[in-house]
Amino acid sequence: QVQLVESGGGLVQAGGSLRLSCAASGLTFSTYAMGWFRQAPGKEREFVAAVSWSGGSQYYADSVKGRFTISRGYASDTVALQMNSLKPEDTAVYYCAATQSGVTMRARMWDYWGQGTQVTVSS
Repeated sequence: QVQLVESGGGLVQAGGSLRLSCAASGLTFSTYAMGWFRQAPGKEREFVAAVSWSGGSQYYADSVKGRFTISRGYASDTVALQMNSLKPEDTAVYYCAATQSGVTMRARMWDYWGQGTQVTVSS
C-alpha cells in the first residue's frame, strides 16, 4: 500500500520560509519521479515543482522559480520543498505526488497522492 505523508505546513508571514516534507512508503522510491502540487480555494490543482527519479533534474512552475527548491533523499525515501520569500498568493493546500510516467505538469498523470498540508501566508 503506497502512502505519501506530508508535513511542515503552517502559518507564516509574507517574506518568510517554510519547509515541507513528504515521506513515501510502499513503493520503490528510486523509480518514481516526485512532485509537489498546490490547490487554493476555488482553483484547480496546479503544478509547483518536481524532481526526476534520479534526482538529476528539477522542474519548477514559473511562479515559484528562484524561491522554492525541491530535493529528495534516497536513504529516507523523502522529498522536501524549501519555500523562501513566501507570498500571500502561495497560500494553498500543498500535495506530494509520485509518478513512474515521467515528470509532467498535468496532475491527472500522477499515480499517487498525499493527503495535503495547509500553507497560509499572511500579508
